[in-house]
Amino acid sequence: MTCVPAQQNLLEHYVRKILAAPVYELAVRTPLQPSPALSVALGNQILLKREDLQPTFSFKIRGAYNKLVQLSPDQQARGVVTASAGNHAQGVALAARELGIEATIVMPASTPELKVLGVRSRGADARLHGASFPFALAYALDLAEQTGKTFVSPFDDPDVIAGQGTVAMEILRQHQGPLDAIFVPVGGGGLIAGIAAYVKYLRPQVRIIGVESEHSACLQAALEADQRVILASVGTFADGVAVAQIGSHGFEVCRFCVDEVLTVSNDELCAAIKNIYDDTRSIAEPSGALAVAGIKKYVAKNNVRGQTFVAIESGANINFDSLRHVAERAALYGTPA
Repeated sequence: MTCVPAQQNLLEHYVRKILAAPVYELAVRTPLQPSPALSVALGNQILLKREDLQPTFSFKIRGAYNKLVQLSPDQQARGVVTASAGNHAQGVALAARELGIEATIVMPASTPELKVLGVRSRGADARLHGASFPFALAYALDLAEQTGKTFVSPFDDPDVIAGQGTVAMEILRQHQGPLDAIFVPVGGGGLIAGIAAYVKYLRPQVRIIGVESEHSACLQAALEADQRVILASVGTFADGVAVAQIGSHGFEVCRFCVDEVLTVSNDELCAAIKNIYDDTRSIAEPSGALAVAGIKKYVAKNNVRGQTFVAIESGANINFDSLRHVAERAALYGTPA
């Protein structure tokens, strides 16, 4: 990757913010864990970045805390409002509780009950509104304007992006040997923007590959159009990434830092959930398994062997009663390498 000066300055700006982000006041440094069976099956070394082991079972706590801790005393006193399909919501709820901030969180009516309970158990006001994230977002923005509370974007904010970028900082410190590509799940683009900015600044030869659900592929659509577009509809099976438009701040980075975007089906996600379980005995939510599904598709498409890939296992917030469907689809689709 060769950057023009303006692009290099943008990456440097994010790297500085990532290095200064005080996320470890609440988030934890998660392990980079080998996936032995999947590595053998695919003929490549597969490493899982276990963000499902965060206090809220998702990487989102990083960006949420980094944003809230940097609000002014007046903003903290007035409270915050956000919209989320669940993982950012739980991150904001926990961060707000720790910082003594009142939080109102708008979630789609289709949000898994586990995520709603996770928000309420952490003391935040969870409000269900709309069939999907775009409707919840519009309502939350109106609510922020009416109440004077600060709106905290789940992905379209430089401080949130910098918080998520600490994932990349850990990966490069944990694995200093050869690294060919990092596969990143994509919803609104905050995680992939933070990871891409940090990695491309320090190790530009490492490929950054985004993985989207084929039912919410807003980054792929934006890159193809060379501008942000709004999807006509989004599927909610992978509810953690059910976003209709990539964030503007994230797209500013992704348009020159992301090497490739892959899309995967719901059945491929179910198979990837089983792959992760077989190797780690952890249960990823559908959006948490995107990166593994993407690696499998990438290896099959390019017939690569002997490379080292990192998959971000981004979350584990899945309703227990959804597991039967996942197991049935994985059995029907199979879990081939």
